[in-house]
Amino acid sequence: MKANRQREILRLIGSQEVETQEQMLALLKGAGIRATQATISRDIKELNLVKQPAEDGHYRYVASDAVPVRRAAAGRMQNIFKEGVTSCDCAQNLVVVRTMPGLAPAAGAALDGMGIDALVGSLAGDDTVLLIMRSNQAAERLCKEIASMLDRG
Repeated sequence: MKANRQREILRLIGSQEVETQEQMLALLKGAGIRATQATISRDIKELNLVKQPAEDGHYRYVASDAVPVRRAAAGRMQNIFKEGVTSCDCAQNLVVVRTMPGLAPAAGAALDGMGIDALVGSLAGDDTVLLIMRSNQAAERLCKEIASMLDRG
C-alpha cells in the first residue's frame, strides 16, 4: 500500500505540477488512493521530494537528486535484508525473494526504490516478493547480488 502510494506520488509529480500537499491528497484520491496529510508529509520526506520553482513562478514538488534517494533505499534494503529475507531464487526472468512473515511489502518497496533498470515490476505478498526482470541474465545477476547480501557468514 505504501509502495503503491509512493509510486503514484512520483508518477504524479513527474507528469504534472503539484504545488501543495492538499493538491497531492486530491490527486491521490482521484487515483483511488486514500491518505492523510500526515502520511503525505512522511512520504515527501522519505522520497526526498523538494519544492522547486516552476516556469509560471509557482512552486512544485520534484524528486531531489536521484543518488541520495538510491543511497537511502540501498541502506534500507540492506537493513531489511539483514533482518528479514530468508532466501532468493530465480527462474528465467523471475526472481523470488522469501522473507519472514509480514516483511515482503517492505522488501519489495526497498527493491522498487533502488531504481534497478532491469526491474520491470514487483509483486509482494506476506512473505514473498516476485520480481519481474527484463531478461534471464538480469534475473540471475540480481539473484546473485541478493544472495551475497544474505551471506551472513
